[in-house]
Amino acid sequence: MFSFTITPAFYDTDALGHINNTRVPQWFEVARNDVFKLFTPDLNPKTWELILARIEVDFVGELFLNSPVEIKTYISRIGNSSFSVYQEAWQDGKLGSKGEAALVRYNFNEGKSMPLTSEQRAALEAHLKG
Repeated sequence: MFSFTITPAFYDTDALGHINNTRVPQWFEVARNDVFKLFTPDLNPKTWELILARIEVDFVGELFLNSPVEIKTYISRIGNSSFSVYQEAWQDGKLGSKGEAALVRYNFNEGKSMPLTSEQRAALEAHLKG
């Protein structure tokens, strides 16, 4: 599991005083940097190997301004050329949101997916959700 802490800012809130629903997918994306680094350690877009195929987010509780939010990131599925990342947003011991993203190892020059290497697979397996 990877952990990333966000300190919500005023601009993250909506008129009701909650964290706006558009912010959580962005927070999940920045928390996936640790996963991205398994493929591109320096995050150089010229050598990037991943493409986002799908995201979903479930809002199961409320998130607010005045307390840090911990994003927990796990690997939930590993396929031949794709894998899924499961994430949760926790604040003050309560689950506020959860989601999943499907990522594909992709060759941008050839315009097609590539199989995961054994090294990449092993790195992903180290973060499988139990």
